[in-house]
Amino acid sequence: MAALPAASAKRPRDERLDVFRGLTMLIIFVAHLPANSWNAWIPARFGFSSGAELFVFCSGVASAFAFGSVFVRRGLALGTARIAYRIWQVYWAQIGLVLALIALAAALDRLFGVAELAQQFPPLLADPATALLGIATLTWQPDYLDILPMYLVILALVPVMMLARRLHAALPFLITTALYATVWTTGINLPGNPWNGAGWFLNPLAWQFIFFIGFFIGMKWLPVPRLGDRRLMLAAALFLFASVPLSFWGILEHWPLAQAARDLLIPVNEKTDLHILRVLHFLALAYLVLSLIEPWRDRLDRGAGHLLILIGRQSLAAFLASAVLARLLGAVADMAGRSEPVTALLNFSGFALILAAAIVVGWFKRAPWAGPDRKPAAEPQEHAAPGNALPTRVREAS
Repeated sequence: MAALPAASAKRPRDERLDVFRGLTMLIIFVAHLPANSWNAWIPARFGFSSGAELFVFCSGVASAFAFGSVFVRRGLALGTARIAYRIWQVYWAQIGLVLALIALAAALDRLFGVAELAQQFPPLLADPATALLGIATLTWQPDYLDILPMYLVILALVPVMMLARRLHAALPFLITTALYATVWTTGINLPGNPWNGAGWFLNPLAWQFIFFIGFFIGMKWLPVPRLGDRRLMLAAALFLFASVPLSFWGILEHWPLAQAARDLLIPVNEKTDLHILRVLHFLALAYLVLSLIEPWRDRLDRGAGHLLILIGRQSLAAFLASAVLARLLGAVADMAGRSEPVTALLNFSGFALILAAAIVVGWFKRAPWAGPDRKPAAEPQEHAAPGNALPTRVREAS
């Protein structure tokens, strides 16, 4: 078994990745804010894919940049150790997030006499022993708290893919495709609800498919078409346009034929098991958007783009902040009323607070108390190149 060669020099940060990760954090906030009228107008309402695909794909690319390079430079054992350390971090982030939201609901109940705890975590009150064990073992994921557990499981597959790449260049592609196909032929999932036997809402054995598309692209194992190809752009645009009548609520609610066609094409588990139309829609959308912004790529770090980059560079902290803010501001909306001015104020306040959280975390990571020679502790993502000159047999993330 050949040894991995040394990685090439570090490459500049790809700011497109930060922009889209930042945008995803805002979309997730809008989608998770309870009874948010803005949720009717997020991109997911106009096509098959949603912000979840963007989040997972970007995580795959970022994981290639951050973790793939460790496997290349330091070998399989240390690369696996680096993945295990990240899994450890994200696991405790998930546990802390769930406990923080439980505490927030309990505090709102005590301060304002509402029933947030009973509404958000009914199993915790009905069967606390099973619920707490489920939280710790990830076998129970309360509503809207399933993204990080999915990411954990997928991260654990990264060393498998790196080892597979050592054995044969095609093996990682076969593994990820076989896992995805197995989900759709057998319905396999992980246990996600101790009371009714349901699986995870976001099945990691299916969602790994889009993660590893991003990971393989980041590792340069998977070629990508040249941006700006007019024929591909036209094909992507036609596919995206055709998906609108099958996705937009304004059409589905008033055109029964469109709803019937959607029901025929797309099963009820389409999001849980990542229906192939969601994958194709996301890839078409990504290609078209990247082609359109390519002429302005050097100007992304300006204005609103700069603010998105600040959020995207601290994506884990931004996600945790968005999850807590969505619950907190949802309670505020219940008390203040859900008029459109109030809804707009809460959405913009959430955006501002997510940005503030990202800025504060970035400041702490720079460790200013350590002096000017201290290098910032960047979130594992876009800095190191993943060894784009690796030989075919030994080459081999969001």
